[in-house]
Amino acid sequence: MAGGIRDNSSGDDLVENHEINVTPFIDVMLVLLIIFMVAAPLSTVDVNVDLPASTAKPADRPDEPVYVTLKEDMSLSLGNDTVVREGLGASLDKMTEGNKDARIFLRADKTVDYGQFMEVMNLLRDAGYLKIALVGLESLPTVQEPGTDPGPTPVETAP
Repeated sequence: MAGGIRDNSSGDDLVENHEINVTPFIDVMLVLLIIFMVAAPLSTVDVNVDLPASTAKPADRPDEPVYVTLKEDMSLSLGNDTVVREGLGASLDKMTEGNKDARIFLRADKTVDYGQFMEVMNLLRDAGYLKIALVGLESLPTVQEPGTDPGPTPVETAP
């Protein structure tokens, strides 16, 4: 029988069952799986921005990254919240608890002018945040087909 009860002719002792009941373990694992499936999407940033692509090797992400986003309409977001340019430093101080060595992940829409992008970088620098990481989409390097013009190549000049 499944429970281990047998008719014992000697009388008094029942045979011990040494099997582990795994049903409670499976129940706990399924509950944990559901909790993580619900909690994982809540921990991402939901500001829509069209990022340019990069072929650089991605850097390691910290446990709680701080994202500053420059959107297409030149408005700034810190995490999911919109902030004014003058209040960016104070908002960053609150979010990082005054830790000026915290890495700030800066991302901008690819339609944003380079001058506007540099203004935001200057705002971060003026607020005391010098560790700025630029965020972009990953893309594979493109291979040039033979017989096509690759266009102008960048030239380095010595000072």
